[in-house]
Amino acid sequence: MTDAWTTRLVLARRYLSAWIGFSAGGRFSQALATAVVLFAFGEPTVRVLVGTAGTWAVLVTLVVLAGLSLLGQRYRIEWHGVLPLSLLAFVGYCALSVLWSQYSWVALRGFAETVCFVGLGLYLALGRDLVQVIRACGDAFRILLVVALGLEVLAGLVLDLPIPAFGIRGDIAYGGPIQGVGGTRNVMGFIAAMALVTFVVEFLTRSVSRWRAIASTSIAVVTLMLVQSPITGLAMIALAVTALALWSLRHARPGTRPVVNTVLATFVVAMGVFLVLARDRVLPEIGAAGGTSTRLGLWSQIRVFIEQYPIQGWGWVGTWPSEPVVPYVTFVDPSGARFTSGLDAVVDAWLQVGLAGMLLLVGAALLAFARSWVTATTFPGVAYVWPAAVLVLLGVTSAAESYLLHGAGLMVFVTVLVVSARRRSWRRRLPRL
Repeated sequence: MTDAWTTRLVLARRYLSAWIGFSAGGRFSQALATAVVLFAFGEPTVRVLVGTAGTWAVLVTLVVLAGLSLLGQRYRIEWHGVLPLSLLAFVGYCALSVLWSQYSWVALRGFAETVCFVGLGLYLALGRDLVQVIRACGDAFRILLVVALGLEVLAGLVLDLPIPAFGIRGDIAYGGPIQGVGGTRNVMGFIAAMALVTFVVEFLTRSVSRWRAIASTSIAVVTLMLVQSPITGLAMIALAVTALALWSLRHARPGTRPVVNTVLATFVVAMGVFLVLARDRVLPEIGAAGGTSTRLGLWSQIRVFIEQYPIQGWGWVGTWPSEPVVPYVTFVDPSGARFTSGLDAVVDAWLQVGLAGMLLLVGAALLAFARSWVTATTFPGVAYVWPAAVLVLLGVTSAAESYLLHGAGLMVFVTVLVVSARRRSWRRRLPRL
């Protein structure tokens, strides 16, 4: 009996060793990175197809495969000073908040999901270089956009019937709005905007052929036009300003860059003040007045619960739970449906992990943006424009949706955070142990 168990253990070790070696290969790692991005951004559709249990199974499987791949690449990965302390502090505080939450099992499940997406973000940042991450995102976004438009054409033009399971109303025949694989037009707009940024950087880095870049960019632009999301529209304006600023700074002399950055910062602050003061006129023009009133009503309700636990929060959950737990069961929209997030990453984080956790999140985001901006404007590689543009898109979108706190938004944020720290972390100058 002992000899049989010994033989089995030896075979299991050999099989595991062979699998780790295979998973560390370039082709498998790139395919896994594409699958990770495809799952993260297509999670609403995956949840409809395989249910909650199936979605968890896919998520855990990807995390295990990513861990094995990193284990196989452990000697090639540069670990010194890479993991940002700001990220570790925020995740650690979220873990502590589970202890004082009034819904421990729900909070524990939400934290487990958060850890899984943080792990996938770390895999993209550590297991792949930046150009490979961009290629994986580009391949995944091409699949997502083609599937989304295909479903919309099927519902709106072929069958002329909505597909309620996917949230598709079939309005493509009227020019939109479309929901695609996102379930809502705002999520689909976020996917299309991410795709557009990725396709442009792919073209600039010559990672794909010219015709593939032109076709991909055209599909992304068409999707953005059909989405008709005011939030995505504001994000695209911010991206246009960001692109112009990055182009100016990358072509400016090193001595003039501080002046250009000061002018840009002044312009951004002035535009922010103008939008706040003229919101009653600007919001109706872009079709966001109704959504803004809904958000203001929700935030006023959230403020009541924030005042009960202003420092430590109610406990981390990430995506709001569907179970009837306080306080999330009390937040209902005018149509009678429950809200699934706080519709603002800062407000949502303040509710869940209090002022302390919210400041950790904001600090991590600001530090990541500063590092990515400096790298994008000073480093000759065009690929480093992608992290800065993605952070701008994620920041603007997270002001009206809580994408930063869960799912694909959290995964991309972690990836960009680690990529930015790789070039600018002060701990890299510390002596190695």
